[in-house]
Amino acid sequence: MAKKKGNRVQVILECTEHKDSGKPGTSRYITTKNRKNTPNRIELKKYNPVLKKVTLHREIK
Repeated sequence: MAKKKGNRVQVILECTEHKDSGKPGTSRYITTKNRKNTPNRIELKKYNPVLKKVTLHREIK
């Protein structure tokens, strides 16, 4: 079966505050975005279970 061609791609979001905290591990989420509507890297507030609070997560390559 052929893969559909489209603008929707999977991206990985990583916590921005986790590296500064010094705690082991990392907080990452996988989501999708529309490349045509949002060509820039996205930033979302997501829950970080290690820090036990909502933090800013940025798209990584």
